[in-house]
Amino acid sequence: MTTILCYEKCTTCKKALKWMDEKGLAYEVRPIKEEHPSAEELREWHEKSGLPLKRFFNTSGMLYREMALKDKLPDMSEDEQIQLLASDGMLVKRPLLVSDELVYPGFRESEWERLL
Repeated sequence: MTTILCYEKCTTCKKALKWMDEKGLAYEVRPIKEEHPSAEELREWHEKSGLPLKRFFNTSGMLYREMALKDKLPDMSEDEQIQLLASDGMLVKRPLLVSDELVYPGFRESEWERLL
Protein backbone atom coordinates (compact mmCIF):
# COMPACT_ATOMS: atom_id res chain seq x y z
CA MET A 1 0.00 0.00 0.00
CA THR A 2 1.20 3.48 -0.82
CA THR A 3 1.17 5.95 2.04
CA ILE A 4 1.37 9.69 1.53
CA LEU A 5 2.43 11.76 4.50
CA CYS A 6 0.68 15.11 4.14
CA TYR A 7 -0.21 18.31 5.90
CA GLU A 8 -3.87 19.12 5.31
CA LYS A 9 -3.28 22.84 4.65
CA CYS A 10 -0.42 22.25 2.18
CA THR A 11 -1.42 23.12 -1.39
CA THR A 12 1.27 20.82 -2.83
CA CYS A 13 -0.14 17.92 -0.79
CA LYS A 14 -3.62 18.69 -2.09
CA LYS A 15 -2.27 18.68 -5.67
CA ALA A 16 -0.55 15.34 -5.10
CA LEU A 17 -3.68 13.70 -3.67
CA LYS A 18 -5.78 15.07 -6.53
CA TRP A 19 -3.23 13.67 -8.99
CA MET A 20 -3.40 10.25 -7.30
CA ASP A 21 -7.21 10.33 -7.44
CA GLU A 22 -7.21 11.30 -11.12
CA LYS A 23 -4.89 8.37 -11.88
CA GLY A 24 -7.11 6.01 -9.89
CA LEU A 25 -4.20 5.02 -7.64
CA ALA A 26 -4.91 3.66 -4.17
CA TYR A 27 -3.22 5.30 -1.20
CA GLU A 28 -3.60 6.01 2.45
CA VAL A 29 -3.01 9.45 3.97
CA ARG A 30 -0.97 9.91 7.13
CA PRO A 31 -1.15 13.37 8.74
CA ILE A 32 2.50 14.38 9.05
CA LYS A 33 1.97 16.92 11.83
CA GLU A 34 0.06 14.56 14.12
CA GLU A 35 1.79 11.31 13.16
CA HIS A 36 5.27 12.49 12.30
CA PRO A 37 7.81 9.92 11.18
CA SER A 38 10.03 8.26 13.76
CA ALA A 39 13.82 8.35 13.51
CA GLU A 40 13.75 4.64 12.57
CA GLU A 41 11.26 5.26 9.75
CA LEU A 42 13.26 8.22 8.47
CA ARG A 43 16.50 6.25 8.53
CA GLU A 44 14.89 3.40 6.57
CA TRP A 45 13.16 5.74 4.10
CA HIS A 46 16.33 7.75 3.53
CA GLU A 47 18.25 4.58 2.66
CA LYS A 48 15.46 3.29 0.42
CA SER A 49 15.17 6.60 -1.45
CA GLY A 50 18.83 6.84 -2.42
CA LEU A 51 18.48 10.62 -2.10
CA PRO A 52 20.56 13.04 -0.02
CA LEU A 53 19.14 13.51 3.49
CA LYS A 54 18.75 17.25 2.84
CA ARG A 55 15.94 16.39 0.37
CA PHE A 56 13.86 15.24 3.34
CA PHE A 57 13.90 18.70 4.92
CA ASN A 58 11.10 21.17 4.21
CA THR A 59 13.54 23.94 3.31
CA SER A 60 10.75 26.37 2.44
CA GLY A 61 8.96 25.88 5.75
CA MET A 62 8.70 28.50 8.48
CA LEU A 63 10.15 26.20 11.14
CA TYR A 64 13.20 25.45 8.98
CA ARG A 65 13.83 29.17 8.58
CA GLU A 66 13.10 30.02 12.24
CA MET A 67 15.62 27.42 13.37
CA ALA A 68 18.21 28.72 10.84
CA LEU A 69 18.79 25.15 9.68
CA LYS A 70 20.35 26.25 6.40
CA ASP A 71 23.41 27.24 8.43
CA LYS A 72 23.24 24.47 11.03
CA LEU A 73 22.67 21.33 8.93
CA PRO A 74 26.14 21.20 7.35
CA ASP A 75 27.69 20.88 10.82
CA MET A 76 25.28 18.19 12.02
CA SER A 77 25.85 14.46 11.73
CA GLU A 78 23.39 12.34 9.77
CA ASP A 79 22.04 10.91 13.02
CA GLU A 80 21.51 14.39 14.47
CA GLN A 81 19.68 15.43 11.31
CA ILE A 82 17.42 12.38 11.46
CA GLN A 83 16.65 13.02 15.13
CA LEU A 84 15.80 16.62 14.27
CA LEU A 85 13.49 15.55 11.43
CA ALA A 86 11.78 13.07 13.76
CA SER A 87 11.16 15.79 16.35
CA ASP A 88 8.58 17.70 14.27
CA GLY A 89 6.65 16.64 11.18
CA MET A 90 6.67 20.21 9.91
CA LEU A 91 10.40 19.90 9.24
CA VAL A 92 9.80 17.03 6.80
CA LYS A 93 9.38 17.70 3.07
CA ARG A 94 5.85 16.93 2.00
CA PRO A 95 4.09 15.21 0.58
CA LEU A 96 6.24 12.20 1.36
CA LEU A 97 5.41 9.23 -0.85
CA VAL A 98 6.17 5.88 0.79
CA SER A 99 5.58 2.36 -0.46
CA ASP A 100 7.32 -1.00 -0.10
CA GLU A 101 9.41 -0.27 -3.18
CA LEU A 102 10.11 3.45 -3.01
CA VAL A 103 10.26 6.68 -1.05
CA TYR A 104 10.07 10.14 -2.61
CA PRO A 105 9.90 13.48 -0.77
CA GLY A 106 7.96 16.28 -2.43
CA PHE A 107 5.61 16.26 -5.40
CA ARG A 108 6.95 16.50 -8.91
CA GLU A 109 4.32 15.22 -11.29
CA SER A 110 6.89 13.92 -13.78
CA GLU A 111 8.75 12.02 -11.04
CA TRP A 112 5.59 10.52 -9.55
CA GLU A 113 4.49 9.53 -13.08
CA ARG A 114 7.82 7.75 -13.55
CA LEU A 115 7.80 6.11 -10.11
CA LEU A 116 4.16 5.02 -10.00
